Amino acid sequence: MRIALFTETFLPKVDGIVTRLRHTVEHLQRNGDQVLVVSPDGGIDEYKGAKIYGVSGFPLPLYPELKLALPRPSIGVALEEFQPELIHVVNPAVLGLAGLYYAKAMAIPLVASYHTHLPQYLQHYGLGMLEGVMWELIKVSHNQAQLNLCTSTAMVQQLREHGIERLDLWQRGVDTEMFQPHLASEKTRIHLSQGKPESPLFLYVGRLSPEKEIERIKPVLAAIPGARLALVGDGPHRSALEKYFAGTPTHFVGYLTGQALAEAFASADAFIFPSRTETLGLVLLEAMAAGCPVVAARSGGIPDIVTDGVNGYLFDPADEDGAITATQRLLNDQQEREILRQNARLEAERWSWAAATRQLQNYYRAVASSRSMSSAA
Repeated sequence: MRIALFTETFLPKVDGIVTRLRHTVEHLQRNGDQVLVVSPDGGIDEYKGAKIYGVSGFPLPLYPELKLALPRPSIGVALEEFQPELIHVVNPAVLGLAGLYYAKAMAIPLVASYHTHLPQYLQHYGLGMLEGVMWELIKVSHNQAQLNLCTSTAMVQQLREHGIERLDLWQRGVDTEMFQPHLASEKTRIHLSQGKPESPLFLYVGRLSPEKEIERIKPVLAAIPGARLALVGDGPHRSALEKYFAGTPTHFVGYLTGQALAEAFASADAFIFPSRTETLGLVLLEAMAAGCPVVAARSGGIPDIVTDGVNGYLFDPADEDGAITATQRLLNDQQEREILRQNARLEAERWSWAAATRQLQNYYRAVASSRSMSSAA
């Protein structure tokens, strides 16, 4: 099948959406499909055999790492040349609107997927009064699709409650070959802890942005004697976080990828994730695959991954001491911590990218077949 994939973000950016998309593109191409990725221009024109059509854009004022690329007629020319059999729009917001338009104009089956919980993000940028408007925009755009995919059962339910139709679940995936417990490294632990490898080492990996609520880790750090914190990633909130964590044993590591990232996960004592805005929290699966015990907020799509007391700990995000209590429990019982590590790895092994992509291909075929049948009628 020939698939045109529209996305507001792609390589070289590093985040959970890009991780899912690059694995998806790779497996689609490997399985014999042909993919055209339409995305903001990142300086690359090919990935794993897929053609990248980069659209020039400008940095988003509140989030300079994200480029805002506006639809333009040249996209239609690229689509005419590629002749897609299906269009998949990821988080239709700006560039994705072109995908919605051309799917209708060219009578091509349309799939949309929901990965970023924008209505909740607004609260963290002082724009909470626009939440109702945002939901209406989401409903209008997504209801143009023959199928809307979410990455967790919680998001399926939330979108259904807000009037989005034809919903289904796109299963999670993780690279269990890259992220493995045996990659724990003393050298990495020394680096992350800034020379204090014997101390309890907490890890956060992800965007440094307001909606991730990273500030909520500071009381945990203060409550555990000698604990160190490594923040892996970057983003628009970094300078504010550096001021907030000043005077604490916090290491702003910056981006890590590949083997270095896998070693970071495997070398930490706990992965702490306070965000309440996650549609899934792919990074949690990476931590679990590496055998890093997870302490996370019971919110959004996270309970789809973490079972409290079995493969990690969940805390009530409304309880100010919840994360502290969960982390103390984790550190105080070494035997239970080892059981959590093992169970976390077993959970991650259930979810391969190959299986997630096969499921997606089945969705594509069903949508294309349904559309062709309705056209024939």
